[in-house]
Amino acid sequence: MRRSGKSRSDEQDARELLHLRDAALKLGISFPTIKQWIYKKKIRSVQTAGGHHRIPQSEVDKLLFRTRGRNEKEREQAVRRVSGRNQLVGRIDSVRISGLMAEVKISIGGQQIVSIITANSAREMQLKVGQTAAALIKATEVMILRV
Repeated sequence: MRRSGKSRSDEQDARELLHLRDAALKLGISFPTIKQWIYKKKIRSVQTAGGHHRIPQSEVDKLLFRTRGRNEKEREQAVRRVSGRNQLVGRIDSVRISGLMAEVKISIGGQQIVSIITANSAREMQLKVGQTAAALIKATEVMILRV
């Protein structure tokens, strides 16, 4: 593979190269947008011998502000270090998904905290009854973290 710029991290990135559609999906942008970003040098790419572009995972991480960890486990732990002092850990009592929204009830110290989150978030975290989760209380919002 041809690479633009040579460094030690490039060799590591070669193991984590994403196809453009996969990188665009992770970034939440369209395929044409990621192509434009490559041409405008807003995102670094690596070209294969056939001339196809690949995006290093580290480039996607930079754009997603996930650069705190060198691997998936470290990035997961960085998510837990959310700047909220009021994190209450408990057990999930119920998860009710309806349309675009989900209602999550967590039992904490004999009391219940209810949070309304997007159905997609509940599915991504794979929230299930009986799991340990944390309610993050920040101002007037309550967020759910799977622990």
